[in-house]
Amino acid sequence: MKAFLAAGLVVLGLGILSFFVPVPHREDHSMTVGDLHLGVQTQSSERVSPTVSIVLILVGAGLMMAGGRGHRS
Repeated sequence: MKAFLAAGLVVLGLGILSFFVPVPHREDHSMTVGDLHLGVQTQSSERVSPTVSIVLILVGAGLMMAGGRGHRS
């Protein structure tokens, strides 16, 4: 059950960070004609959808609650 608690903390942390930290994305556009190679790389940073962030937070909290309920005798 401690594994659920640890996994919940990690997922919850990722969910909170996803609100603030943009995810970098790189695309390579290239074309080769014979011996000639032309290419352009584009790079952008986008944030994850707020819906995904909320789902990550809820799943993390659920895992933490499941991991916190140990067998108590």
